[in-house]
Amino acid sequence: MCGRFTIVVTMDELIRRYLTEQPMARYNTPRYNIAPMQEVWAVIHDGVKNRLGELRWGLVPSWAKDDKIGSKMINARAETLLERASFKTLVGRKRAIIPADGFYEWKKSGNSKQPMRITLKEDALFSMAGLYDTWQTPDGSRLSTCTIITTSPNSLMADIHDRMPVILHPEDEAFWLDRSNSDIDALMALLKPYPAGKMRAYPVSPIVGNVKNDSEECIAEQAALF
Repeated sequence: MCGRFTIVVTMDELIRRYLTEQPMARYNTPRYNIAPMQEVWAVIHDGVKNRLGELRWGLVPSWAKDDKIGSKMINARAETLLERASFKTLVGRKRAIIPADGFYEWKKSGNSKQPMRITLKEDALFSMAGLYDTWQTPDGSRLSTCTIITTSPNSLMADIHDRMPVILHPEDEAFWLDRSNSDIDALMALLKPYPAGKMRAYPVSPIVGNVKNDSEECIAEQAALF
């Protein structure tokens, strides 16, 4: 699964990367320990241009009875997207990108767990493939939420965990976001492991296990626990 990630770039960097207009919302950066059920920055396409805004991480389908389901829908498995009622209609019409520059996963050895931060080798911003939906609350307000799509691990991640987020190649981002794109087979073909040779992983402090910790210490490389 993908349960924590980081984004420490500036708003200007986000805008340059995704060719969006300046959003109205205030951008809180850096964020060293983003967790489920928090607001995250996401990119969608409105039919004319890319838009950058906030979505709550943890998908609440439009047909849900309440929003409690969101905590169980932080990830969507690529292999079963078209089989799940919560996701299959969104693949064709509500695709998103969740920007990140690193994500965390816990490597296990016996009873011990070593938190690892995984990034691109050049520490660049990357795009995690996601889906979004909007749910109407009982009081009539609207709640927009998202999920991050995961896939099988590449050779780097296989030693750490059995899942990893889908990271889109830059040249595929516009294709993924394009609302007029209804080629489901071609879209699904993008949901594969990112090349291991372009990524790196390093051990970090166990403090990332507590969502209250959101400081630069979270991403500092540490001596491995085992």
